[in-house]
Amino acid sequence: MYGRLDCPSALRHIARGHHVRHRVFFADETTATAAGYRPCAVCLPTRHRAWRAEEPA
Repeated sequence: MYGRLDCPSALRHIARGHHVRHRVFFADETTATAAGYRPCAVCLPTRHRAWRAEEPA
């Protein structure tokens, strides 16, 4: 999953000590999606809905 650096959901998880060692950073959205990551439903809801609509059933 990829999202914004100020994502409230990600910040809550990081504050609890989760996901920190698994974080990776990408230059842009295209690179993140090419690497197999999906958009965050919390901080990128429009992109997440579009991603869900494109996924095969």
